[in-house]
Parts: sequence; structure tokens; C-alpha cells
Amino acid sequence: MQKRRFVRIALLIAIIGIVLSFVRLPVYITEPGEATELNPLIKVTDGYKEKGSFSLMTVKVGPANPFTYIWAKLRPYHEVLPEENFKQEGETDEEYMKRQLQMMRDSQENAMIAAYKRAGKKVSYTFNGVYVMSVVPGMPAEGKLKVGDKVKKVDGKTFQSAESLVRYIETKQADDMVKVVVERGKKEQTITMKLKTFKEEPNRAGLGISLITDRNVKVKPTVKVNIEDIGGPSAGLMMSMEIYNQLTKVDETKGHHIAGTGTIDEKGRVGPIGGISQKIVAADKAGADVFFAPNEGGKKGSNYEEAVKTAKDIKTNMKIVPVDHMDDAINYLEKKVKQS
Repeated sequence: MQKRRFVRIALLIAIIGIVLSFVRLPVYITEPGEATELNPLIKVTDGYKEKGSFSLMTVKVGPANPFTYIWAKLRPYHEVLPEENFKQEGETDEEYMKRQLQMMRDSQENAMIAAYKRAGKKVSYTFNGVYVMSVVPGMPAEGKLKVGDKVKKVDGKTFQSAESLVRYIETKQADDMVKVVVERGKKEQTITMKLKTFKEEPNRAGLGISLITDRNVKVKPTVKVNIEDIGGPSAGLMMSMEIYNQLTKVDETKGHHIAGTGTIDEKGRVGPIGGISQKIVAADKAGADVFFAPNEGGKKGSNYEEAVKTAKDIKTNMKIVPVDHMDDAINYLEKKVKQS
């Protein structure tokens, strides 16, 4: 009798467990991802070989169920974040992924332009404009800007890429006023808005829009980038480093495994990203020797500061290097890194 009761209880627990595993909570879990070597994914025609490697870093992101939620709460460098940190109101999983992949494509183009210019190689592009891709609920742009608006000017300034426009906004603070000129249909509108801090990033202020750059980039020699299923703009710096290294005779890796993260614009300027601590953990696990982290002009609470703190916490021997421009990364490798 007791054995039957035990079996029934075990079966009931198993059924409850299976049911709960399909319960989706309104939160997402992020955790350290992987280091993805770029050389097999990026090929410059007749490009130079390298003895070491450049790697982009990923963060694993997924919706939580009751079990993964509890597990994340118990594990270091696992974060539980509200769904609105990732998806816009009413946005489906498919629409979210499309937006992420579009940002990756923009990042690839920026990386190509920056690398080819730095290497003194031929690069040209036709620029068709910067467009609003999504609007964050509760932020200043809500109800004022619309998906598909073409951003002509901000405070009288024109921008050749979405990343350049974002970088300009990042120089400002909460409550600063900005004047945005957009083209909607065939009419121009001037809209003045007050910047507001992001709920998930209280140290950063913005309008609450994501942007895409519409352009056609041509380079010589040609380059093929085969990066699928990785979204977002944070691999920009490392893609530019890989492309540059294949374009130039000197092998900047010098046989080392070099990781890093950061957005990049067409001028080679590096911007901040999310999940820096988790990327440090992943890079250390992958055995990276050097990690490039966005310096954000040396401001307090920068990606670089957080990266250094995490590196100390996990007691890694990996060298954490601050960068504001891809030139900072190149100069470091040329002057500080010895042949292995």
C-alpha cells in the first residue's frame, strides 16, 4: 500500500513538474554565452592569414519558467529581467528577432566601413537615411515618432548612420531637450522632446527609439560575412578588427585569443553594450588572453569599469583593455601584445 502511495505521489510530482516547465513567466533570463571565433565567419577575398583569433561574445537570453527562474536566482552572473527590457509592447518573438538581426546587419556594415577606411582600402556606400524601427512605450518618442519615420536632423545635425545618431544622444542627459526633424510620407515635421532615463538603464537617457540605417555598401577587395542567428549591434568592434586584420599584412593577433564587445559606427567609434559581466565570464571560460571593453569616455559606471570588477571577482588572468575607438584596440595590440 505504501509503495503504491509513493508511486502515486512521485507520478503527481512528475506531472506537476512537466506542467510547470511549460508555464512561461513574464520575465527573461540572461546568462553567460559563448565566444564565437570570427575568422571562419568572415572572409576577405585574398585576405591575410592570422595565427590567433578574434571572437565576438554572446549572452544567452530566454523566457523563464518557474524552474529556470529559481535556478537563475541561485547562479552567479545569471540575471532575471522584465520582458519589456527586450521586447516592445505588442512585439512578437519573431518581430523581436527580426529587429535584432537588422541591428546585426547594420553593425556589419559599420564594421566594414570602419575597417576598410582604417586599412586604406576602397569603400563606398549610398546613404538613403536613418529610419525609426521601433518606439519604446513610456519614453519621450511614444506618440510623437512612428515606425518608418525618416530622421533628417537632430538639433540641426545630420547623421550618416543610426549608430552616429545614437552616439550623439548619449552625450546628453535626462531632461535635456532635443529637436528632431523627421520625414513622414512626403512631409517634414519638427518635434521637440525631453530626454528620459531608461527604466532598465538608469544611467542612460534617450528618446526610446531603435533605428536602422538604409544604405548600400561596396568594398574592394570583397568580403563575405556569414553570421546567422546572432542579433544585436554589440559585435561591431570585433567584426571590424577581424576584417581589418585580414586586410592588412601585419597579424594583429600575434597568436593570441582576443575577445571583446562594443558597438561601432562608420567612423570606428566604439559604444556601450549590455551584459558586459556575462561576456567577461564567457570569454574567461573560452580562454581569451585579451578582452576589449567599451570605455565610454572614462565615465563612471562604464562597461570597462564593470568589466574590470567582474574580472577581479572571477580572478581571471585575462587583460581587460578600455577602448573608445577601434584605433585604441589596434594600438594596444601593436604596442603591448607580444608574439606568442
